[in-house]
Amino acid sequence: MAETTMPALPLADIHLPETPGVWPLAWGWWLTIVLTVIAVAYLAMVIVKRRRQNVARREALNRLAVLKSPDDFNQLNLLLRQVAMSYHSRAEVAGLTGQPWLSFLDQHLEERDRGFISLSEVWQQGLFSPAPLEKEQFAMCYQQAKKWIRKANFHCMPNVSKESGNV
Repeated sequence: MAETTMPALPLADIHLPETPGVWPLAWGWWLTIVLTVIAVAYLAMVIVKRRRQNVARREALNRLAVLKSPDDFNQLNLLLRQVAMSYHSRAEVAGLTGQPWLSFLDQHLEERDRGFISLSEVWQQGLFSPAPLEKEQFAMCYQQAKKWIRKANFHCMPNVSKESGNV
């Protein structure tokens, strides 16, 4: 058998398409970018709002650190009242005294953190007795006040910045 060679065909070289580039982005990436920007903006707004709402708390904690002696008990009670008025209307807080005031303070704490009513007798003694409280009594009231400033839960805080300068 005779071997026949096929003549070379006049074919052009194979050209592969270019590798796809990064740009323009596919619609899925655009959607991811938009959702990420929205999430970051929302998170920033939440953080700013929370910081603004806690201005009175931070200032009150700074002022609380100065109150060290049983002679400062009236300033301690005044500080709690100022913080309360920073988050609630003056009409709602200013008229509260005695048991209603202590109940108001306890209402803004979770059940496990409440203690103003149980300290009622000591609290009244500190406010109205001419003799200052003993150091242990003051320490209990101080710790309860500190807990309230740090943990009080104010659900309705429409315009906190309006009166936060009261502290």
